[in-house]
Amino acid sequence: MGGLTLQKRLAADILKVGISRVVFDPEHLEDIKNAITRADIKKLISKGYIRVKTTKIKKPEEKKKRRKGPGRRKGAKGTRITQKEAWMKTIRPLRRMLKELRDKGIIEPKTYRQLYRMIKSGSIKSRAHLRLYLKQRGIEIEARPNV
Repeated sequence: MGGLTLQKRLAADILKVGISRVVFDPEHLEDIKNAITRADIKKLISKGYIRVKTTKIKKPEEKKKRRKGPGRRKGAKGTRITQKEAWMKTIRPLRRMLKELRDKGIIEPKTYRQLYRMIKSGSIKSRAHLRLYLKQRGIEIEARPNV
């Protein structure tokens, strides 16, 4: 199919597609070879001797996962989440849990105040740690995810 590069280029330009998407009708290659002007190419396109190859329809793929691994992370330790935000993420659930325990009558107001101060000072790191601390002090809490 040598000698058809000019025709391919002109057809691609006229059809506003890439060169690889231009397809010639194999039965009319002589007519296409003789076409050297844009007008000639336009006539062959209207006759159907030159066509555009349709693109393959891709199947909908699964949603791509967020890439958040250590190789993607840039900056210092406190860049992605500030110290204050990390502290708030820790302290708020603990205080919520403590209030629930006080309102249900599981702990006394005096114990509540003492634990509140311990949480504030960072002595108790998580809800699991608080449960463990209370268990060691003889206060039993049922193992529910929200208390």
